[in-house]
Amino acid sequence: MNKIDRRSALGIGLAAASAAMMKPAAAQTTGYKDTTPWPGVVVRAYDGETPSIIPGFKTVSMRDVIMQPASKTAGPPMMNAMICHITEGELRLEQDEKTFTAKKNFVWTCNKDTKEQAYNDGNVVAIMRITDLKA
Repeated sequence: MNKIDRRSALGIGLAAASAAMMKPAAAQTTGYKDTTPWPGVVVRAYDGETPSIIPGFKTVSMRDVIMQPASKTAGPPMMNAMICHITEGELRLEQDEKTFTAKKNFVWTCNKDTKEQAYNDGNVVAIMRITDLKA
């Protein structure tokens, strides 16, 4: 084993202590609003809309649906077209009388008025990131 002198040990100790005391960046703690529309389900809507260059859509925005194990959504019709992406976990989805499983990194779309209900049948938190395409 290599010898470590006092100066090296002090430097390593100070680096470890300063890393442990760092605060998270402001962007990680602000810029969104959480709501709880159903038990075990949090919708995190991020601030701001961005102009869209996709024909037929004026703006885009983003939100996350964070679902605890054994939770589900109510299945209301979609308010606008959207692109959905599972970033963590896995969801069972019932979309217009079709059932499919969306595992991590699965991507799909919904159109305005599509009826979809999501279920977290797993034992870990699932996160569905939604990009809303607004006309």
